[in-house]
Order: sequence, then C-alpha cells, then structure tokens
Amino acid sequence: MRLIGFALAALLAPMSASAQTLVAADLRPGQSLDGAWHWSVDPYRDGVAGFHGGPPSESTARYQDKIQAEEAEKRPTALFEFDMQRSAITHLPGSWIGHAPEMRYYQGLVWYQRTFDYTPVTPGKRVYLRFGSADYAASVFLNGKPVGKHVGAFTPFAFDVTDRLRPGSNQITVGVDSARTDSDVPPPVTDWETYGGITRSVRLVTVPETFVDDAFVRLGKDGRIAVSAQLLGSQAANAPIRLAIPALGATLEGRTDGEGRWSASLPTPRGLQRWSPENPKLYDVEIASGADRFADRVGFRTIEVQGDRILLNGKSIFLRGISMHEEELGKDPVRAMSPAAARALFSEIKQGLHGNFVRLAHYPHDEGTTRLADEMGLLVWSEVPVYWRVAWGNADTLATARRMIAENIRRDRNRAAIVLWSVANETPVSDARNAFLRTLIGDVRALDNSRLVTAALLSDRKGKEMRINDPLVGDLDVMAINTYNGWYSDDPLAAIPSFTWASPVTKPLIFSEFGADALYGYHDGAAAPHKFSEEYQAEYYRRTLEMAAKVPFLRGLSPWILKDFRSPRRQHPVYQQGWNRKGLISETGQRKQAFGVLADDYAAREKAER
Repeated sequence: MRLIGFALAALLAPMSASAQTLVAADLRPGQSLDGAWHWSVDPYRDGVAGFHGGPPSESTARYQDKIQAEEAEKRPTALFEFDMQRSAITHLPGSWIGHAPEMRYYQGLVWYQRTFDYTPVTPGKRVYLRFGSADYAASVFLNGKPVGKHVGAFTPFAFDVTDRLRPGSNQITVGVDSARTDSDVPPPVTDWETYGGITRSVRLVTVPETFVDDAFVRLGKDGRIAVSAQLLGSQAANAPIRLAIPALGATLEGRTDGEGRWSASLPTPRGLQRWSPENPKLYDVEIASGADRFADRVGFRTIEVQGDRILLNGKSIFLRGISMHEEELGKDPVRAMSPAAARALFSEIKQGLHGNFVRLAHYPHDEGTTRLADEMGLLVWSEVPVYWRVAWGNADTLATARRMIAENIRRDRNRAAIVLWSVANETPVSDARNAFLRTLIGDVRALDNSRLVTAALLSDRKGKEMRINDPLVGDLDVMAINTYNGWYSDDPLAAIPSFTWASPVTKPLIFSEFGADALYGYHDGAAAPHKFSEEYQAEYYRRTLEMAAKVPFLRGLSPWILKDFRSPRRQHPVYQQGWNRKGLISETGQRKQAFGVLADDYAAREKAER
C-alpha cells in the first residue's frame, strides 16, 4: 500500500501543477462536485507530519487512494487511526463553521474527501478541476496523488487533471488550512469571520486542447470596443481567432501572436445601448478559435474621473451605496452565497435604499455575485484583503497580494458593474506601505486601465477639520475615507455636521465607511440616545449625512454596513455576542431605524438627479 504524506511546508510549497484562474469557467460545460463530502479535523496536522515531525506513518496518514485503502483493510494487523471514508459528511460549498457547533472558532487544518464517477472525454479535450475558492491554503490530491496548491481565500484556482483522472470511480482529497500568519493576506487579526473551508463551488470543467484561457472585452474611452484574448494549448500561436457580438451584428477577426495573444478593436456598432444602473443592458459575446467557443455576457460602459467628478458614460454620477459582507440573511454560518441570497441583499440596496452602488468588502466576493450586479444594475467596488497590519516589508506577502489582485481582476474584468478596484483598507502610513500599495496600483493599471483605482484610507483631524493627508491620494483616481466621528470618538452627535473636510488634491471623494452599532429592537427612549440603541444609530446617520452634504467634492457613500455580520473580536455580552452590529439590517433580516434615514436621503438624491 502506498501512503502519501507531506510536511506542513508542502501546503505552501510548489506542487506538481500550477494553478490557473480559468476565466468564465462557470459558463463552460462540466461536472459539479458540490454536494456530500467527508470531512475531518486535523488540529495537530497529523495528516502532513508524523508524531515526531517526520512523514505520516501508516496509522496517521489522512489521505490515500480509495483502492489502496481497501487493500490496506485486508491486512488484519494494520493500524489506521483515521478513516476518511467513514468520517462525518457535510455538504459543500460551505465553511466548516457550519459543520458542527464545536467548529465555531476552529483555526487550522481540515481534510475533505469524496468519490465521483467519471466518463473519459473524447480525444482533443482537457479537463480542469476548478475551485471557486478555499480558505486559506489548499492542497489538492486526486486518486492519492498531489495535483497542486493554492494560497488565498477568495479567488478561483484550477488544475489540469486530464491525465490524472481514470474511468469510473475517482477520489478527490483536499487539505484546507485556515491558519494565517502575519505574512499572509489578510493577516490573522481582522474584523470579520474567517470562514475556513471550501466555500465556493467545485467543478470539473471541460475545454478543447487549445482554448481561450482569458478574454477581456470592453468599451474603451476612445469609443471603440476593445478585445484582448489569450489562447492556451499546443495550437495557440498564430491561430485564427474571431470576436462576435450577435445582437449588434458585430464581428472582428484576426490571428494570435507567437504567444497566443490577440488584441484588437472595432468601432462602436450602431444601436449599442450603454450599461448603467438604470439600463443594465448585457450582450452575449463569443470568442472563437479552432474548436473552442468562449462565451460571456458583457455590458459596455465607460467610467472616468474629470476633476472632482466621477463620470459614467460621460455623465456625472453620485454613488449612492453601502458596504456588504458575504453573508446571507438569516442563515447558518456557511459563507456560500447562493444567487437567491445575493439577489435578496442587492434588492435591499437597490429597491429598499434607492442605491446604485455596493462596496463588496473586504475581499473578492463570489463571481456569481458580481454577475448578478451586472444583471441588476449595481455599480461595484471590488477589493482585496490588504487589510490593517500587513507585513509591508515581506517580499512573499507582496507576491501573495499581487497574485490575489491579478486573479480577482482576471476573473471579473468583464463585469460592467465593477467600476472601482481597491488595493487596501485602513492601512497605517509608512514608506514600506506606500511602496507596497504603489506596486499593487501599478499592477491594476497594467491589467485593466478601463476602471478607476482607489483604497479605503484614514484621515487626520485637527479640531473639527478632517484632513486627507495620506501620501497615497496622489496615486489614486478616487479618494476614499473611512470616518467614524461620533462612534469611535466622544464627539456629541449634534457636533458632527460642523466638521469640515480638506483635500490636498482635486479628486472625487467617497466616504467608504461610516456607521454606528445598534442592536435590533433595543430602544432606550432617552432624550440623548445611548450607543447601541436604534435611536443612536439613526441620529448618527442623520448628522453624518448632514456633514456629507457640505463636502463639495464628495461623490459617493458606502456606509458600514448593510447587515450585521459575524466578528469574533466583538464580544460585548449584551449588544454584540460575536456580531458587528453596524448593519442597517439585523442578521435575521429586520430593518433598523437608520435604514429608513439612509433610504430617505438616497431617494431625495435620486429624485434630484432625474
């Protein structure tokens, strides 16, 4: 019997295959591996290291080929302390926080395993094993052999497993380690739930041997439709390639270069309707080369900055938004956002709040969520979790952040809804931090120059003057500030409207966060409301919105936050109990008083813009 074990470093070390993003894979044919999986905790990491630190012994090996395991069972003297085939069952995608009550605060390694039947594809096809995400470091094994690894909790990764699959029964095993160090992105200390596990869908995706691995179709600022594509495979170089937008009668043909790349543009077809929140028009787009047909649904619009204004399709726009974590309303903690759950949250923003904008914090959300924003007409701020106390001087940390933002952009840059890429949130200023973030900003501009770049920054204060003096503002298209005067300060609420804002540059500003906690149903009835009451939160919003109305270069709001969300650091025994209560909606879906305050403000803004 052959057993497979690796030292803990193997979870982070290069394995036998490199991960790919596999753009628009959710629209390609394939086989879902969602559903029932066996799972087991491994708190001492016995599955990757033996009792004395060496390779796993026969008794502690966690993952093995099912056929080999069955052979092992025939040995009467064999000792096996773990048996994944008889371990507990859960349904994926989902965080292990929802597997069992004792997993609520578990941090570490968990093993997942399932079998599936496979019918070989016809010759000339490839099969990829693609994960929507796994939090945080994942090592993947197929039929007892290592396939590859991925680090980073929120972006997709795929491995070519064409030659590793066998006809009939196959077994997949995944070790997912949620533990993070100060060198990881994000570092261990955050203000949200970790949600370790396989939190998005797993699929086998079938493509031709040579296929469109990446494609980017957009409306350029010059008024032309631009396309960039990358073929992968033995026939990728100098291959014929064709773009088609059938509803517009538009086609464009060309040939790839020696590395399989193709870039071209065509005049905007007559009759094209530009995408906007009021008219979220999407077009079926196809890129064809050889046997492959890459399909996506794309909206065409422009977004740019002119002075201190944000222009959507050449028209000034105010972003009436709110921030949102990836948690469903009234559900067990699984961090697996279904289309119906995302639609419910977006409906609260668009119909309930009269919003046109959402900040998807603090990490890339599910690709189904960003597709839904395209469909429903919500502008999106998308960010990576470069958050708080990052190891700015660590080269590996920078490499992780660069890969994460590249995976996010490649996955989602065909989404018209996304107008802002954010590179950081609330990061203390230092020379090392500035260099780190400027590298990320350069990467964003190289990968996608059709959108705006921002970061959620902090401000300084002198008396009642708020100063935007972060040295990064000169590198950004849009300034964004998180401000909490009246909550994380002793300022009386009546004083908030008298605060002024000064900027060193002429650029648009977004208040990317402001907010106050309120426990739904807690009413103090006092003339001066108490923090954590609905009355305090509502009055905080009234006063902060008064202040916002006086900032002449303010062009957007994304208060913190749409709904209450889990946060282990928030442990007030009466008002929090493991929840950040700054939501305008409770975790079970009830609107607080402040919801109506913001909705009235946005309704008035919407009416004034007509």
